[in-house]
Amino acid sequence: MIVRWLGYPRVIRVEPDSGDRLAPSSAPFGGFVPQGPIGVTQPLTKSINLGHIGMQDLLRQEIATAADTVVVKVGTRVLTDANGRLDRERIATLAEELNEVIEGGRRVALVSSGAVGAGMGRLDLDRRPTDLAHLQAVAAIGQSHLVEAYDEALRIRGRHAAQVLLTAEDLDHRTRYLNVRNTIVTLMQYGAVPIINENDTVAVDELLTTFGDNDRLAAMVTNLIRAPLLVILSDVAGLYDGDPEDSSSNIIPTVTELDESVMRLDCGEASANAKRRLSKGGMTSKLQAARLATAAGENVILADGHAPGTLAKILVGEQIGTLFVAEGQSVQSRKRWIGFTANPRGTLSLDAGACRALAEQGRSLLAIGITKCEGEFDKGDIVSLVNEQGDEIARGLTNYSAAEILRIQGLKTDQIADVLSHCPYDEVIHRDNLMVTA
Repeated sequence: MIVRWLGYPRVIRVEPDSGDRLAPSSAPFGGFVPQGPIGVTQPLTKSINLGHIGMQDLLRQEIATAADTVVVKVGTRVLTDANGRLDRERIATLAEELNEVIEGGRRVALVSSGAVGAGMGRLDLDRRPTDLAHLQAVAAIGQSHLVEAYDEALRIRGRHAAQVLLTAEDLDHRTRYLNVRNTIVTLMQYGAVPIINENDTVAVDELLTTFGDNDRLAAMVTNLIRAPLLVILSDVAGLYDGDPEDSSSNIIPTVTELDESVMRLDCGEASANAKRRLSKGGMTSKLQAARLATAAGENVILADGHAPGTLAKILVGEQIGTLFVAEGQSVQSRKRWIGFTANPRGTLSLDAGACRALAEQGRSLLAIGITKCEGEFDKGDIVSLVNEQGDEIARGLTNYSAAEILRIQGLKTDQIADVLSHCPYDEVIHRDNLMVTA
């Protein structure tokens, strides 16, 4: 029997003598339907016996096998003890797991929280500071402690920890974005472990809002280096269908579509997070990060960071935590930056016809389809494209400035020269510079 995973999103072919095959189903959370030779379909309730390999495990094994590069994100509460101090023993265990991943022939980058928590431990603070100056000071003290712990643990195994501190602006600027990617890739070629964190000592918004939490940063790094797999190691064992504290709640093993019903499953972690005041992200931020990575064609697994051997089990395809399956084919690097990384400088509202042309027909955006222009931006900036209800459907690089678009919106292409005295581009945004996000 030959079982082939035919690429994303969820197409599996079984090639036995019997002629059986498997097709995706509409069942929630990744069910599959077996189809016999005469096309009779039945729901798959547990798994199909393929040499004692469940379909769930088969999917995970294929994803693990394809993951030549892995981004691992570890949260503050996984790295600290009950008193909020950095847990050196946990750091050593994680370093050993990362080394085993590299020894197995894979490349790995680590997005590590914990700088503020480590600083709090060093300063004997029991609550996370709330004002910017104290947050930055605590992060500065904790960051050196955090990287020192990683480097000591990795050096024993003949490897180096390489500190990479980023702000949102680093990934927003195209040239700097590419420089960061080249640096991380080169570090992995050396066999070093990039330890990536936000540069909390100079960041502002990243410290005071959830925009800059490390779950989102991990997804952006995953997209940056086109890693097939992002593993989020948390203090929860996965995404639950109810409150994790409720014994009747169960882990959802596989999520194939991050729709609004899934995004609402912020089951209790936010309140648990508030009790310790160490970290910023909750389940909502993890789901948003999973949506960001899966939309670009990569897979995400959320699992328990405290359980021993979690990373190794994931990379042999064991059913650990919750798997968020890639939504489609892997998106090319440039469009990842346009659609999922850079911050839009303005917003263009489109009529229904323009929305259909972009989302369904793969067309470019013309001036005639624009009904409203908001924000101040120049030619070459990224803008958000929204429908009549204000929902974003795409992002793209504009060929015209905001001042020019205000003059030509709603016009036919052959009228642009009459208004601007020239028509450098037929399209406001060419389809090659556009990424549909809805």
